[in-house]
Amino acid sequence: MNQQPWKSLVGLAARARKIISGEELVVKEIQRSKVSLVLLSLDASKNTEKKITDKCAFYKIPLRRVENRYELGQAIGKDARVVIGIQDEGFARKLNTLLEE
Repeated sequence: MNQQPWKSLVGLAARARKIISGEELVVKEIQRSKVSLVLLSLDASKNTEKKITDKCAFYKIPLRRVENRYELGQAIGKDARVVIGIQDEGFARKLNTLLEE
């Protein structure tokens, strides 16, 4: 089983209840500055992509892209997810470095 390290970390954050998923919930938490990192799938719709990237840019929240919605959902143990927000600074910092590689 060759699972990518970022998926394991996202799963750990999910079990620690330090993530938020779903477009509207993530946007609300970005506006409240309650997320430290946003993960957006590459297969998100153009409308969702624009909304999330604009909000992240305006509120200065780091944004990382991942392969697809199914990998993102699998990482948190749910169905397909297009966007999730990481609420914990430590998880966000480590995920940021893992996704840069």
